[in-house]
Amino acid sequence: MRMLAFTRSALLLSAIASSALWMHAQFQQPTDEELKMTADPKAPGAAAVYLNIVESTDDTLHYRSFYARIKVLQEKGKELATVEIPYDRNDYKVQNIKARTIHSDGTVIPLTGKPDDLLVAKSGDRQFNRKVFTLPSAEVGSILEYQFDLGYGDDQVSSPLWEIQRPYFVHRAHYGFTPSPQFLKGTQNKDYVAVQDEHGEEARNLLWNGILPPGGTVKTDAIGHYSIDLTDIPPIPNEDWMPPIDSFLYKVSFYYKSAFSSQEFWVAETKRWSKEVDHFAEPSKSIHDAVSSLISPGDNELDKAKKLYKAVQALDNADFSRTKGKAELKQLGLRVSKRAEDTWSQKSGSSRDIALLYLAMLRAAGLTAYDMRVVDRQTGAFSPDYLKFGQLTDDIVIANIDGKETFLDPGEKMCPFGTMSWKHYGAAGARQSPDGRYAAISPLEEYKPNNVIRTGELTLDGHGAMTGSLHFWMNGQEALRWRQLALENDLDEVKKQFDRELESVIPPGVEAHIDHFQALDDPNVNLVALVNVHGSLGAATSKRIMLPGFFFETHSDHPFVDQEKRLEPVDMHYGEVVNDQVTYHLPAGFSVEGVPQDAKISWQGHAVFINKTVPAAGQITISRMLARAFTLAKPEEYQDLRGFYQKVAAADQQQLVLTTAPPATKGN
Repeated sequence: MRMLAFTRSALLLSAIASSALWMHAQFQQPTDEELKMTADPKAPGAAAVYLNIVESTDDTLHYRSFYARIKVLQEKGKELATVEIPYDRNDYKVQNIKARTIHSDGTVIPLTGKPDDLLVAKSGDRQFNRKVFTLPSAEVGSILEYQFDLGYGDDQVSSPLWEIQRPYFVHRAHYGFTPSPQFLKGTQNKDYVAVQDEHGEEARNLLWNGILPPGGTVKTDAIGHYSIDLTDIPPIPNEDWMPPIDSFLYKVSFYYKSAFSSQEFWVAETKRWSKEVDHFAEPSKSIHDAVSSLISPGDNELDKAKKLYKAVQALDNADFSRTKGKAELKQLGLRVSKRAEDTWSQKSGSSRDIALLYLAMLRAAGLTAYDMRVVDRQTGAFSPDYLKFGQLTDDIVIANIDGKETFLDPGEKMCPFGTMSWKHYGAAGARQSPDGRYAAISPLEEYKPNNVIRTGELTLDGHGAMTGSLHFWMNGQEALRWRQLALENDLDEVKKQFDRELESVIPPGVEAHIDHFQALDDPNVNLVALVNVHGSLGAATSKRIMLPGFFFETHSDHPFVDQEKRLEPVDMHYGEVVNDQVTYHLPAGFSVEGVPQDAKISWQGHAVFINKTVPAAGQITISRMLARAFTLAKPEEYQDLRGFYQKVAAADQQQLVLTTAPPATKGN
């Protein structure tokens, strides 16, 4: 027994000694090549590159160490000379900050003075700060080198997050983690620190989840150290219409769980979740009474579902207004909802509270209905290998109406009955069902209901000046966006934001200002915006006026046209149809000399573009339609997608030409 104890102690000492080597990356003498570097062939055009990154966490020594060496290649790269270290002041201490700047001639300028320690936020007895320091005399060509430690208490264990991908290219990186002794192999647990999961249960399993570059492998040695060594890490992508960035960045996250397998975890968590839902949404007497007052005995299932939906949508949704803190809830005589009846009696609740209240009311009305907890597609993607139920953040309701399942979004304020917010369509999650609970994906959204119609009546004079009005009819996701914006801002601010968006689509020289909205507070009809416009629309010569052929596309930024390659999928959130129709009333004495050519451009099964010109006496009407049926496109589909948008962009450059000369006539 003594020999076994000695062996375990020796292993622990070995673990500590090994981790100590990781923890303190030493400042390095730069090579001549590094000093002379003016550009990096591995990162063409980069403003800076990381030469080295070393990040290590050690729960046996209770601190984390970070080290970086950076080469500044362009003026913008000097931004990396300012370093910010966020930390929880109650639990962590920033220490051993060292930094220096090395100029291209080898001159070394060390950091002197103390970093700033700035307050970020304070809540109760918790305080969050950030240490800030700036490396001295940074210039293009400099090497920036710094390190720091974060110390924490002996009663804590850490959950490192290795952020492998950075805004700039990384040449070499090493990450290491030595867990607390109870998670090391062959060591005594005399320094045992109990770890609890989110349910207060003891978590005896240390797990990790992540996305790694090709060839990257997290290694575990005989003691239980975790480490990874990487080279040539590309920078964080910066592409139009990317999926939520956390869903594809290279990273590794450590965490603790009581479950021993993925199947065990998800079975237990979905069972726990479903039980909590049924408890919250159990139809109490007050819920039955409320439902009886809202529906009529002769109502069919659809009528019942619609009436109850309207009632819960009318409640104060704290997620779309000023959220009430605990102190204010108490002052108003309100409390955090624990049951559906609390939400109904207070006429207020979170999106989840309101969704589950609707579930309770449907059940009280005799309808079969289920909850579904889904990932928010706007912020992340679901990973079943990551044993965290908190990935699923939003609740939608599945109602069986006349034998058909209808997916509803009662917790999404201003969302019409029978639809959902785009972030809940095609979203993975867990649902209740007649057979129990299982993993599921919500249905994909049809593109046609997302319809925007933009029309204009514009009167021209002989110099290209114009006055007129525009109308925007919005239905589906675009209407939902503006209505939800109006919940969180006053009307003047909403108008300002609408005007700013107008600037991105109207021609130069034209001023456009919204006059008013119609049905901004009624999600069951089209949202309409009426806009007044005036200004100089075209370029005039002595005999001609050249006008943009497609009024709303003159300033538009056509996506993907300038981007030759694509690394990440394209996520355009939802499909839609945009219809434009602009009528130009011609000045006296002018006729039409040239118009945009009628065209149809299609990306088979994905998108179509159609434009058409219709002349009439004293006027001409130009219409344009772009229907996009796809939401997601894979990188391998990018060239087809780009080709379509290039053709659309070329078509949008056509002009309308007016002339004072009489139109040409055909000879005999």
